[in-house]
Order: sequence, then C-alpha cells, then structure tokens
Amino acid sequence: MKKEVLKIKIIDKEVGLPEYMNSGDVGFDLRAAENKKMLPGAEEVIKTGIIMEIPKGYVGLLRDRAGIVTKMNVHTVAGTFDSDYRGEVSVVLVNLNDDEVLIEKGMRIAQMIIIPILKPVIKEVKSLTETKRGKKGFGSTGLK
Repeated sequence: MKKEVLKIKIIDKEVGLPEYMNSGDVGFDLRAAENKKMLPGAEEVIKTGIIMEIPKGYVGLLRDRAGIVTKMNVHTVAGTFDSDYRGEVSVVLVNLNDDEVLIEKGMRIAQMIIIPILKPVIKEVKSLTETKRGKKGFGSTGLK
C-alpha cells in the first residue's frame, strides 16, 4: 500500500509540525500559533502557523480534542480542508464555558484527520429506493 505524504509549510517556527501523540491515533494535533482570550459563548478563529498540501483525493477534517473539551469546555467548529486549499490552517473554536478562557500559543487546540473521499456524480431522480427506516431521523432509535 502506497503511503501518502502530507506536505506542510511551517510559517511559525515556534509552533512547529503537527504530530500524532500516540501510535494508534487517527488524528494529529494542531497547535495555536497565537494567544487569544475567549469570552463566554464567543467564537474565535485561531491560526495554527502552518499551510498544508493535502494529497489529491483526500480531505482534512477538524475534530474536537478531548482535553480542551473536558478541561475548558471549548469546542471545535467543524472544518473541512480540501486538497487544493493553500492558505494557513485556522481553527474556529467556541467557548461554551461560563468564564473567559485563554487559548495560549502552543496549546493543542484541535485534531485533524485525513481521509480518502468519493466524489459521486450528482443526479436528479424521480424516486429513491424504499428502506425500513424511511424518513425517521433525529432521535428515532431512542437512547437505550
């Protein structure tokens, strides 16, 4: 199996390369390249100090880091990084805490997973295949 390479240009040497913290990790951690105060309920865009070249046929998806969620109640707003994007990777965070929090430079703020994509042809049709589930959506299977 061919190993893909994720090319990264560092624009803030103090932050360095993202890294997988454990050998079994699917996502690598992204670090803040700036200090930023976040008021309760506020959303802030945090720079990471890196630019990526995601291989064609793949996408980078941002995810919460458990540590920043459980310790600070700060969440990552979903982010999608396409293979042709060449700007600085930034992360949108939201402070769901009742207090102001400080995002510090070098703090691991989010994780990114790189996954292969499928781009099917989009086609309008008159009908769809029936399923047992049908239109049942949010919460339709219960909690237990």
